[in-house]
Amino acid sequence: MYSLKCWLCLLGLLAASLVFAAPAGSLAEAGFDPANLDRTCKPCADFNQFANGGWVAHNPIPAAYPSWGSFNILAENNRDQLRGILEEAAKASAPKGSNEQKIGDYYASCMDDSGIEAAGLKPLAEELDRIAAINDPTGLRDEVLRLQGYGVNAPFRVDSTQDFKDSTQVIGEIDQAGLGLPDRDYYTREDDKSKQLREEYVKHAARMFELMGDETATAAAEAKTVMELETQLAKASLTKVQRRDPHALYHPMGVAEIKTLAPAFSWDDYLAQAALAGKGNLNVATPDFFKEVNRLLTATSLADWKTYLRWHLIHAAAPRLPAKFVDEDFNFYGKTLTGTKEILPRWKRCVRATAGALGEALGQVYVQKHFPPQAKTRALEMVHNLEAALREDIQNLPWMGPETKKQALIKLDALVNKIGYPDKWRDYSALEIDRGPYVLNALHADRFEFNRDLAKVGKPVDRTEWGMSPPTVNAYYNPQLNEIVFPAGILQPPFFSADADDAFNYGGMGAVIGHELTHGFDDQGSQFDAQGNLRNWWTPEDRKNFEGRADCIVKQFDGFEVEKGLNQNGKLVEGESIADLGGLNIAFAAYERSLQGKPRPADIEGFTPDQRFFLGWAQVWANNMRPEFARMLTNVDPHPLARFRVRAPLTNLPAFAKAFSCQPDDAMVRPANERCTIW
Repeated sequence: MYSLKCWLCLLGLLAASLVFAAPAGSLAEAGFDPANLDRTCKPCADFNQFANGGWVAHNPIPAAYPSWGSFNILAENNRDQLRGILEEAAKASAPKGSNEQKIGDYYASCMDDSGIEAAGLKPLAEELDRIAAINDPTGLRDEVLRLQGYGVNAPFRVDSTQDFKDSTQVIGEIDQAGLGLPDRDYYTREDDKSKQLREEYVKHAARMFELMGDETATAAAEAKTVMELETQLAKASLTKVQRRDPHALYHPMGVAEIKTLAPAFSWDDYLAQAALAGKGNLNVATPDFFKEVNRLLTATSLADWKTYLRWHLIHAAAPRLPAKFVDEDFNFYGKTLTGTKEILPRWKRCVRATAGALGEALGQVYVQKHFPPQAKTRALEMVHNLEAALREDIQNLPWMGPETKKQALIKLDALVNKIGYPDKWRDYSALEIDRGPYVLNALHADRFEFNRDLAKVGKPVDRTEWGMSPPTVNAYYNPQLNEIVFPAGILQPPFFSADADDAFNYGGMGAVIGHELTHGFDDQGSQFDAQGNLRNWWTPEDRKNFEGRADCIVKQFDGFEVEKGLNQNGKLVEGESIADLGGLNIAFAAYERSLQGKPRPADIEGFTPDQRFFLGWAQVWANNMRPEFARMLTNVDPHPLARFRVRAPLTNLPAFAKAFSCQPDDAMVRPANERCTIW
């Protein structure tokens, strides 16, 4: 969080990385697989090792992946299903302009190795020529906007967003961007590993310039120029922790005020060309960043800006170009940054790319073929049970007063549930896709999304819109719409199965639902009211109580060592960790409610229902991860590493200790005076 366009997800970068192949036998569809356990480890000593040690030992990371986890079961199954849809569409003769024609042609153009190699850089010639032709600030401004339309957000980003303080309206927004490394801290940290990564990044940029035809010495100088310019932008950027405060990112300004902030940029013409003129205030998410952009516009030569834009164009386009560009891009962003040994097969990359460009067009077919109505019905039943458990929890909180409780319940009652797929599908009629060059199809898709997004500015918020496509293996809470969203892709094992026993389902999917519900009341979501407006609905005393309890979680995660010299950043992972703890607590309460008036379920494989609940949670996070990738996630991802997501919340739950007969001095039991409890 936040540009004003963010959602609080179950997974962050890990989700994008886990569209992988399924490990054989990692989770039985009807419940947990005892082979995943490590019975040499006591559950009260390290529950992650106990629950997942067998799986970890038998599932080494394949060469093409930075991480290997139980999410693979869902993701690879989905990818196989999507591949079948796309290959069928690519062979069919669908009517021109239909969704079937577009997904088929997009996938086919991506799979056309020989065509991509033969085209070389020719499809980008017009864009490269336009950059080369820049000869004044007007030309620079025009090209910045043109490239933004193609997803090249340099040196800043422009998009639409829901107004923080008027949740019924959409406004325009400009925000920090323009970096080639994963985060601003990669440019500012002075440890040896960060310095080495910066050196490798400069070498990578130089090699890319050489691949475009530049002489070696010229390419090296250009890469140095890119690094110097990006470093200045990075230093002016907010950190990821600073960006967790929505107040720090809300600065609505009129055009006159923006012009005063950054007078070196022609805002009147820029906004007119972006169709944003006359549509009210824009949110300037990061004013100090734009002050620095203004300084750089006057202090940096046009030649250097042209080099910078040329770099960001080729950087964005690289995965869609001939193999020499794809390989060099992977060598840095895959091998160096994440430790991945080899690139994914082309068909897997093309399924992912098509799903990214035409998510709802592809998702509509996916839902028809692979998402049965009973799955949606069962999921909604669980959601309602979790909501009832959260309502009871709020009513009984000892640390919250009646006035704040009343507002919290109003917010919970206003919550919207979106399950499986949207009621209204996205209209792709304005997007032209054909069997031409893949990179041009990708640029057309980027331009379509850019125009679709900016067209929302000045209009009422569309509360039917989804932020994820149906096949996505993820879920999210949107604080500005006060909604939880569960795409069809995640409503499958190991999270959820109609054949699994309730204990395992509640520990898996139930905790996921509870996680998203709790996001409405975490350190960020709790700042938005029932209608999605940024408004304080807490009494001062209750807010102080909440922040003190949240700080307990921050300190707990600060203590988790990723590797020597690197710990989890408690403030960065605060919201997700609050959601994990609250989600588990609420899910367990909902499971207990579901048993009322029923006979006690039988033990399975020697495990009680309560024990199976916690196994359901743990085995969701079974994971092996390369150290390079773990290091990157620790630096940039607001989600804790998987092993900590298993252990941390359970150490705070008396129900877990009771289920496994843990003793007060066991590692999986935090002392009562250190136990973190919120929801």
